[in-house]
Amino acid sequence: MDLDLGGRHALVCGASEGIGRAAAQELALLGASVTVLARRADALQAVADALPTPRSQVHCVLAVDMADTAALQATVEAHVAAHPAQILVNNTGGPPGGPAHTATLDAYTDAFRRHLLAGQVLVQALLPAMRAAHWGRIVNVVSTSVREPIPGLGVSNTVRGAVAGWAKTLSKELGPDDITVNNVLPGYTETGRIEQIVHDRAAATGKPADAILAGMRATVPLGRFASPAETGGVIAFLCSPAAGYITGVSLPVDGGRMASI
Repeated sequence: MDLDLGGRHALVCGASEGIGRAAAQELALLGASVTVLARRADALQAVADALPTPRSQVHCVLAVDMADTAALQATVEAHVAAHPAQILVNNTGGPPGGPAHTATLDAYTDAFRRHLLAGQVLVQALLPAMRAAHWGRIVNVVSTSVREPIPGLGVSNTVRGAVAGWAKTLSKELGPDDITVNNVLPGYTETGRIEQIVHDRAAATGKPADAILAGMRATVPLGRFASPAETGGVIAFLCSPAAGYITGVSLPVDGGRMASI
């Protein structure tokens, strides 16, 4: 199986922790140079310093807020002018919880800016290098709510569906350039997002956090949450040459939790 990413450069967003950090690690292990992007420069530098360099790759740091689309565009365009990237892992933290019908317009606007508009900025910035190489990989880290909306995550359910539709459209448009576009749908994963969800559910129901966690695990056939590395490995595979004929899919990494096929 050809997993070799030597000579490729990846931009991984939301890479200071969790799934983004794990994806950066796995891509570096496959030989890619990696630029890690998030808001906190100090945390990113620690991530970059810890990335493996089996082929003496050069790893870089970009500290910018995904919500500031103007700054994101300027920062990423300047960076890829010097370090062309053929791999994009589009990933950022999920919106706050709550019902869809009580969410403010600002909550929806902020979520679309962070998830959809930021993704569009990133794709447009990286697309020239992908087309020049006649090779590219775009992987969006989304959510299982693309197929089954999650109670209490109204804004997230809405924007995730929009991202999935955007990605499917891109896969049709960019396929002739040998650029694949896929979504990874993480299930319950041991990240800060789980802590946020448990906190919100405990506040809404009055149940203790341990009981909520046990109930969540009970819905997963494998009986546990994923580690970030397990999801990061799937992302890296979709970026590899071996996945060159996979595009336009939304791949759950959920331990079998979803009921839909």
